Amino acid sequence: MSLTLDTYRLLGRSGLRVSPLALGAATFGTESGWGAEQDEARKLFDAYVERGGNFIDTANTYSDGSSERLLGEFTRDDRESLVLATKYTALRRPGDPNSGGTHRKSLFASVEASLRQLNTDYLDLLYLHVWDFTTPVEEILRGMDDLVRHGKVLYVAISNTPAWQVSRMQAIADLRGWSPLVALQIEHNLIDRTGERDLIPMAREMGLGVIPYSPLAGGVLTGKYSRDDLTATNAGSGDGTRKSFNLALGTLTERNLAIADVVQEVATELGRTPAQVGLAWALQSPGVTAPIIGARTPAQLEDNLGALEVDFTAAQLARLDEASAIELGAPHGLLASDHIREVTKGDLKVETRR
Repeated sequence: MSLTLDTYRLLGRSGLRVSPLALGAATFGTESGWGAEQDEARKLFDAYVERGGNFIDTANTYSDGSSERLLGEFTRDDRESLVLATKYTALRRPGDPNSGGTHRKSLFASVEASLRQLNTDYLDLLYLHVWDFTTPVEEILRGMDDLVRHGKVLYVAISNTPAWQVSRMQAIADLRGWSPLVALQIEHNLIDRTGERDLIPMAREMGLGVIPYSPLAGGVLTGKYSRDDLTATNAGSGDGTRKSFNLALGTLTERNLAIADVVQEVATELGRTPAQVGLAWALQSPGVTAPIIGARTPAQLEDNLGALEVDFTAAQLARLDEASAIELGAPHGLLASDHIREVTKGDLKVETRR
């Protein structure tokens, strides 16, 4: 594969060029209890940008706002060459129901707050962070389009939303002449491939670049956990905060550790680290534009960037695919069956490329 951070990719059906690995700034700030102090965060930012990286991902509530504030300082001298992505939806002020949500008031107030914290006049990319099943889609799309027309946002995107809703929104935006969604941010990794059922095919069909978060499944794919960590009684030792989090999410399971074992085997064969293998798999997944790396130290970042140079053999990819395979579910399992193919296509020879 042999990519570099300046081997830029187009984001969805836009002309925006972004690096193949995005720098996740959720680790900027220590309010979460596990992030990087300002000096360390600055080293991460500088190392990424010096290698040609231009795609940086944050959100208005990461580290209680410290992530955006630090990025506002770091990007002061080179703002124009960077693609800054942030998000809105999370509640910003406890007790104020309108300080969060997907509605217009939350959208406009959140964007203004992010512009102040990021010390910028515009956002390159704005995500709806989490779908709340409350606001009419026309209100969201019109609000996003207004922000684009006002020049405060250049491109709009969406995250953590059902595939049917995203495709409906994209169709409405197209029909109304409103700004289209250009990116979809979802969790996607060797442990959680459920996005391959509907979300990723939908994104490819509707013109959204897929930006996977947690490509290393909360660190499980790095090989840092063992079978001893499967019990809650061990959650307080070692990597306590992260381990407890993964246990609570159900990320630490026998199945997932078995997948991590195969990742380790492939890494050993390639002379690479498990983290590089996990990230490289995400990088070459169909439909994926740029996985988000969430390093906390310069050493972790340097290791993650090594994923750009990983080349798999077909046999290695097949092993990773087999170890992490998921049930396709309805109707995909039926549609992929030989019987349905025979009934619908017969002897017709059709080559499809996507």
